Amino acid sequence: MLKQTWKKLKKEKGFTLVELLAVIAILGIIVAIAIPTIGNVIDSSEKKADEANIKLMEDAARLAYTSNVDPANGTAYTLSELEDSGFLSEIPTKPGTKEKYTGTIDVTKESESSGAKFKYTE
Repeated sequence: MLKQTWKKLKKEKGFTLVELLAVIAILGIIVAIAIPTIGNVIDSSEKKADEANIKLMEDAARLAYTSNVDPANGTAYTLSELEDSGFLSEIPTKPGTKEKYTGTIDVTKESESSGAKFKYTE
């Protein structure tokens, strides 16, 4: 009985050091490829979110302009002015940070027929 138990224990198989090192090396290569890719995805999404926020603020200024709400200084809407007038529910925060946008939306009117153009400037 003791011999049979001893034989079963001898037949146990495991991983060799070389096999374990190969697995660790493969995992290292996968991580080295994945981390920069994930970083690029995050940067790209922050850039797209920033562009979407700017478009939202420009559209709010466009809506205020078409509603005959003139800018306080005559040429540009401030974001707090748009928020106070109800054209923005709140001033958006910059993606990846906790700070709010602080710029203005410049209104440029080239001619009566072309309409006004709106551009966010910080």
